[in-house]
Amino acid sequence: MRFLSFEKNGRHGIGWVKDTQATTFVDLSQVAPELPTELKTLVSTPGAMQKAHAAGVNAAPTAHQPLKGVHFLPLLPNPGKIVCMGLNYADHAKEGGNARPDYPSFFLRGNTSTVGHQQAIIRPKVSPNLDYEAELAVVIGQRARHLTSANALDCVAGYTCFNDASLRDYQRKSSQWTIGKNFDGTGPFGPWLVTPDELPPGAAGLRIQSRLNGKVMQDANTHDFLWNVVESLVLITECMTLEPGDVIITGTPAGVGYARTPPVWMQPGDVCEIEIEGIGILSNPIADEV
Repeated sequence: MRFLSFEKNGRHGIGWVKDTQATTFVDLSQVAPELPTELKTLVSTPGAMQKAHAAGVNAAPTAHQPLKGVHFLPLLPNPGKIVCMGLNYADHAKEGGNARPDYPSFFLRGNTSTVGHQQAIIRPKVSPNLDYEAELAVVIGQRARHLTSANALDCVAGYTCFNDASLRDYQRKSSQWTIGKNFDGTGPFGPWLVTPDELPPGAAGLRIQSRLNGKVMQDANTHDFLWNVVESLVLITECMTLEPGDVIITGTPAGVGYARTPPVWMQPGDVCEIEIEGIGILSNPIADEV
């Protein structure tokens, strides 16, 4: 199952997509008006995703609309907590001059930092040091605390792509990374939610890439995680309760711009793509803040 969030005529909606190669979507409000119109509510309502999928599968050909030109919203326009992990690939830790960590770095992102598929990543007025980070995102569908390796994946509603675009100079202004990771419009999120039944358990063994203007910058696999999805969920829920609509961002592999010689920063007019095998391509142009 695949679902997207979109906006049309000032209205939020959920779209159903047949597969990653689809060129059309079904506006679920047109074929199943009784269903929620925000994805956060859909994933938290028992049985709702199955009903939405059935409505999409059974929709008449006339109910299909072109994806081209649709205004994508961040996959969850109103997520709860966005819990981000740092240094979850050994090669990325090494390129940043860090030893292999004994425990992941955690920080939070705010909702105003996120943007949808095909929407612009904003380079702020105060810094040109805008970097890309290809990441797997995990969307939570059930309330969870003190998860174990046996039940951790039960709380997962699905997976998507995330670009943890970072202002590196601001990230290094303090020992905490939060300020460099929360500039408005720097967290592309989408294009759609892919449910766990479409992927290997824990989204393991999936190729993950970033491309800048078509050039491959990062190329890795989710089996390279230091803490895989199950282990990450167990660690996080030692501390906090996860709730439906929360998101876990799982860290980025080597190849980021700041570690290159000379550094590679995203510039206005560039296009950055994040592709994860079995999920799809998250594509965003870069624009200056106005």
